Amino acid sequence: MELSHLGVPLGPLTRIHGGFANRVYRLDTDQGSFAVKELNLFDRRWPYRVEDVFRFERAAFTAGIPMPEPVSASEDTLVHRWVEGQKVPEAPVSAGYAFEIGEVLARIHALDIEWPHEPVEDPTPRDWPELAQRARSTGQPWADELASQVDTFLEIAQFVDTCERPGPVVLTHKDIQPWNLLARKGRPVVLDWELSGLLDVSGELGSTALSLAKGPGFDDIEPAIFHSVLEGYVAGGGVLPPAGPSWFAFMLGGWLGHTRWNMLRCLAGAEASTGPDLALSHESVHNGVTGLPELFSRVPDLEARLL
Repeated sequence: MELSHLGVPLGPLTRIHGGFANRVYRLDTDQGSFAVKELNLFDRRWPYRVEDVFRFERAAFTAGIPMPEPVSASEDTLVHRWVEGQKVPEAPVSAGYAFEIGEVLARIHALDIEWPHEPVEDPTPRDWPELAQRARSTGQPWADELASQVDTFLEIAQFVDTCERPGPVVLTHKDIQPWNLLARKGRPVVLDWELSGLLDVSGELGSTALSLAKGPGFDDIEPAIFHSVLEGYVAGGGVLPPAGPSWFAFMLGGWLGHTRWNMLRCLAGAEASTGPDLALSHESVHNGVTGLPELFSRVPDLEARLL
């Protein structure tokens, strides 16, 4: 990584563990502290739009969106100013925090930024039977769980591909989840913009509001927090889309793809030089194999309770 433009280092790069897709380091120099992200180019699910995402980030930062300052971007490295803050736990956030996230989403959606790429509409993979066989033959610790849920995973893929999205489609962050947020003096800071692109509003609102309103599973969901996100969105000038299953289709599809991607990393049998550690990939697969069927089974109940 070429980092000379960041100043004279005061110490070595320090790895910050826990990234689900890339690897992050902290670098302290005579010009300040920086978050240096080594992009995983080894087995990406889709190509990075580095220049377009960086331009979007710069516009969002200039508009006052609470986020780390984007400093530089290259084919394999992203650099932002380091921001101190508290990690957001996987638990219902406060009503005020949720409301402010809704306002932030509305402000992001209102940015007038040209985006030269159409939404990615590749069919959802249906190779779950083959993956289950490979998992069993290679002795993966989650093989039996996957084998028992193959039919459900095929049903989820069908749902994701056929669920009607009401629109509108907006340019947005696409991944505002607890692990991509900090709390600084009780207020949000939005991290990790690499997945930015076009998305149906209902998909992002449903994914964001549900993730901020629940604990690790789906038994601890606070509808009031879910609605605080929506109230903040409306207060920020956003218009809510019609209620329906589309609010949860993007979350299901994204989690499904993330689970499959980590399965392939585990099935390779060796840790890649970029991206998440192998142990974290196994944890992500286990969470997906157990959590996705539960989320899918609860979609009708979530519609009734939250929308």
